[in-house]
Amino acid sequence: MEKINEIKAMLDDMGKDLEKFYSKGQNSAGTRLRKSLNEVRKKCQEMRNEIQTIRQERKSSAPAS
Repeated sequence: MEKINEIKAMLDDMGKDLEKFYSKGQNSAGTRLRKSLNEVRKKCQEMRNEIQTIRQERKSSAPAS
């Protein structure tokens, strides 16, 4: 749950730059947005890997029927 909260916070923090880029036409805000989106992508990938690891552990430790 901690990782999803971090991702939500990262997305919330991008709000100001979204407005600056789309409404005010500031290209530097677009650069910051791309950097932030890449960080979100990395955090999502970490979460995917963690989920996959947990699923594999559960599958391997499940009792055989």
